[in-house]
Amino acid sequence: MLRLYSLQNFLIFLFLCVLQFSVWGQRKGNAYNYLEFKNKPYYFGIAMGYASSNYRIEHSDDFILNDEYIRAQSLSGPGVRIGVIGNLKFGEYFDFRMVPGFAFTERTLDYVEISQGGAQAPSAERIESTFFELPMLIRYKSRPYKDLRFFMLTGIKYTYDISNTSRTRQAEGLILTASHDYAFEVGVGVQIFFPYFIFSPQIKVSRGMGNILLHNGALERSNILDRINSSMISFSLNFEG
Repeated sequence: MLRLYSLQNFLIFLFLCVLQFSVWGQRKGNAYNYLEFKNKPYYFGIAMGYASSNYRIEHSDDFILNDEYIRAQSLSGPGVRIGVIGNLKFGEYFDFRMVPGFAFTERTLDYVEISQGGAQAPSAERIESTFFELPMLIRYKSRPYKDLRFFMLTGIKYTYDISNTSRTRQAEGLILTASHDYAFEVGVGVQIFFPYFIFSPQIKVSRGMGNILLHNGALERSNILDRINSSMISFSLNFEG
């Protein structure tokens, strides 16, 4: 946890430094850094950022009928992402992008149980995951304004949970989730052109399209849920050139 928050603070510091350098890095006169990248058909880069992950859950009919749990909800947790960017241009305004990489996330399922004496007993199940991610995105860019260019992007993302031990874990009370998932993504950002690279901060929202809950009749916490879909909001700093 300390490493996650330290990296988050470092990314914020790096973002502020790059914004300051963007003022110093502008060219004099009528020439702009954008012109150096205008005719490049493709380029590569790195991406790193902070992510807030969550689950979207739907309760099953057993939740209404059960007399052991009165609440089951998902709480967001911190995470970090790092990846490699491949960008292929299609004309002046469109790009195809692939950003394979890894995400280290934390999510929590919060339960409130009813004990034998009728008292409420809250409990939390923290789920830490390491994902391999493969986003495939289409990006639309605005017309450049000096050395700035705004963009929107959308696409799909495949994820594989490397740390998932659902097939062998049978601990009582823990839910089981699938290792594979697909998500729909949308985002916005801005390109800032420097003499030797493009800096592109962006915000992206990801929503899982499939139910990743693996039902197991032997697990009580699994029975009160019907669906679990992944959810993530990420802020990324991209360096391309």
